[in-house]
Amino acid sequence: MSYNFTEIENKWQRYWDQHQTYKTVEDPAKKKLYILDMFPYPSGAGLHVGHPEGYTATDIFARFQRLNGIKVLHPMGWDAFGLPAERYAMQTNIHPSVTTEQNINNFRRQIKLLGLSYDWEREVNTTDPAYYKWTQWIFLKIFNSWYDFRVKKARPISELITEFEQSGCSKIDCTLYCGTNDRCFTADSWKAMNELEQQKILKDFRLAYIAEIPVNWCEALGTVLANEEVDEWAEKGYSVERRPMKQWMMRITVYCERLLEDATTLDWPASTVEMQKNWIGRSEGAEVDFAIANNNEKIRIFTTRPDTIFGATYMVLAPEHPLVDSVTIADKKVEVADYRKKALLKSELDRGMDKNKSGVFTGGYAMNPANGKKIPIWIADYVLMGYGFGAIMAVPAHDERDWEFAKKYSLSIVEVVQSPYDVNEKVFVAKDEQCVNSSNGEIDINGLSYEQAFSKIVSWFETKGIGKKKVNFKLRDWLFSRQRYWGEPIPIIHWEDGTMSALTEKELPLILPNLEKFQPSGTTESPLALATDWMNVVDPITGKKGRRETNTMPQWGGSCWYYLRYIDPKNDLIFCDLEKQKYWMPVDLYVGGSEHAVLHLMYARFWHKVLFDLGFVTTTEPFMKLRHQGIILGENSKKMSKSLGNVVNPDDVVKEYGADALRLFEMFMGPLEEMKPWSTNGVEGVFRFLKRVWKLYVTEDGKLNEIITDCVPSADFLRLFHQTVKKVTDDIPALRFNTAISQMMIFINDAYKQEKLPKNVMKDFLVVLAPFAPHITEELWSQLGNSESIFTSSQWIKYDETLTVTNEVEIVVQVNGKIRAKFNTPINTNENDLKSLAHSELNVKLYVDGKKILKEIVVKNKLVNIVVQ
Repeated sequence: MSYNFTEIENKWQRYWDQHQTYKTVEDPAKKKLYILDMFPYPSGAGLHVGHPEGYTATDIFARFQRLNGIKVLHPMGWDAFGLPAERYAMQTNIHPSVTTEQNINNFRRQIKLLGLSYDWEREVNTTDPAYYKWTQWIFLKIFNSWYDFRVKKARPISELITEFEQSGCSKIDCTLYCGTNDRCFTADSWKAMNELEQQKILKDFRLAYIAEIPVNWCEALGTVLANEEVDEWAEKGYSVERRPMKQWMMRITVYCERLLEDATTLDWPASTVEMQKNWIGRSEGAEVDFAIANNNEKIRIFTTRPDTIFGATYMVLAPEHPLVDSVTIADKKVEVADYRKKALLKSELDRGMDKNKSGVFTGGYAMNPANGKKIPIWIADYVLMGYGFGAIMAVPAHDERDWEFAKKYSLSIVEVVQSPYDVNEKVFVAKDEQCVNSSNGEIDINGLSYEQAFSKIVSWFETKGIGKKKVNFKLRDWLFSRQRYWGEPIPIIHWEDGTMSALTEKELPLILPNLEKFQPSGTTESPLALATDWMNVVDPITGKKGRRETNTMPQWGGSCWYYLRYIDPKNDLIFCDLEKQKYWMPVDLYVGGSEHAVLHLMYARFWHKVLFDLGFVTTTEPFMKLRHQGIILGENSKKMSKSLGNVVNPDDVVKEYGADALRLFEMFMGPLEEMKPWSTNGVEGVFRFLKRVWKLYVTEDGKLNEIITDCVPSADFLRLFHQTVKKVTDDIPALRFNTAISQMMIFINDAYKQEKLPKNVMKDFLVVLAPFAPHITEELWSQLGNSESIFTSSQWIKYDETLTVTNEVEIVVQVNGKIRAKFNTPINTNENDLKSLAHSELNVKLYVDGKKILKEIVVKNKLVNIVVQ
């Protein structure tokens, strides 16, 4: 009987579904493993062969662990909110829920086609109201929390209100929250405030808040785009501009230190941890105030080099800086306004990477507090509001960017760190030289090293009341608003008196209204603003009128916590039971693309830490071990895309070669984490291997091959089998699937050389192959007389270490460096015996006899090299 993979794979996929073979059940008496894939966005294009790579890797690992008696949680779901579905709805007027459901059904079909062992009873969908009820619930927990720096954790906002009622803000360093102590208040003054005044105070403390910030606005799409989305939509012909808008923000920045510290406990790729560290961007320095000439206001800057302040010869403000208008003189208003308008058309990424620095002089001046000199104030788009305070002191002698700007606009350059050359000709960036030209009547840091100068100048700032030591972070608060329909509604009501209130838990989920049109509202609000019956509300007690929040959550919202819902997907009372969490969490292995190395992982870690602080989760980190799968390129070694015509549909591969062949090939292509080109010829090669396995067990008439008997295996064959089990046992946990498959191929090649095959060995080999090729092994398992699934009726094979040891080694014999013979000999044969055996080889005699032997080199257990003249 030939290897009918289609019939076999359909048969066993039906069996697994009917018998719920992969159903997950907690068992406190047994060890657990939580194995997680980054869940996909179900696009209309369906899967291509790049998607199953990571899924197959985790599937092999999960099957292996189940066979080892481990309780495994291995779920799948859908990250289904997002702009692509909404954009398609704008074009076709088909509701996003319709296309999303179609796409999910297709993805699920394709994943099941591959024989992946997910527990489909735990499937989640971020667009299901039963799911996003809890996304909204988590949002409200974050909204109703604040970060207490005194205990370094989040606490309910109600506890802060109680503290304000009892002692005002006297026990809190308000500068950590609003940058100033100017608004400090007593308990009595807090109680005297109205609700709106109190809410304005609390806004500076809440972990979720509204702020007016510059954002990437796309008029045609009618929404704000994240920085990482700008290029994607710009390539599609959409224009994006920067404009200030009121947006929901999440105060992730208060968790910077903990995100950095806890990253050291994670088993993640070093490059990913480094990317997270760089994204957070911790730096130590000082904040300093520069007085504005002829103005009562001050410009606050953050610098990592306060020791160079005497060399600050000009200042630069971001075009969005709130002081630009007040420092710009009348003659410069038009030029500055024109420059600011152009800056709005650039993304922050473009502004940061643009090598051609540009700027405009405002006509205003600041006072350098170190030397009392007047220095010009410029605006330039390379300075971003998102870092520091949106302003810099420019020290062109010792900063490359500042030097280039100063040379371009003929600004003064003053040496304040001893340089080996003229700083007007070349910038000198170094910390290991002494300070020069850095003194006034109150302080002198000349001759001091960086560390000494840093400490002394900062102390002077603090004494003068113009600055202080500060740790700064590049990470900005998370912009959480999207002006879209297809996203989770934010459960907040804005009242006509300026106050806002959160929905109660009983009012969740706040379900999206069923719109008929999905085009932008015509304002900066989402299409939800058009659903007036849904949007407009009246307080039943006071009669006060209000409007629901019309922004929706970003796609990140639902993906920040989905791993928790898998643990308890049907619970209507809480998002995830604590006892179940104690068993399953944290995730033991998380596999996904490196494109999520920063944002998704950072945001999920942030949410998890807030929930941990509030007592809703049991671990400080969600994902203990992370691995990335490499990208699978098209056969032309370019990234798969429709435009290049190199996309390979897994449906086509499965139809031609079967799911087991696709699974094996994706793992055989090379190390999991590396980028690899697709090869149809490679699939054919793996398919031939599977056919050889089939033919070894099953005859043409469909019977068990008669050479498989109850015979005793030869010592060599038994040794090879135990070596194979050892290799695969070691390789699967290390995710070295390609080398494990190679070893199994070696075993099958040797099996074809045997006159008789021991039934017990061949039966055990099926267990070893099963995680990789589950369909064919299930069928062959039944051919051997087993009535139940191999995954429920067998256990992983244990190898005998003593049987993996090779008693003989192959010795290579060289004459003058060229191989002339090979022979086998017992391991650790002594040197003299190896020489004798080498000389006894006939082909060696031909090249040695009659010649003078100059040298004989022996490498134990490997080589004899004879050098003759």
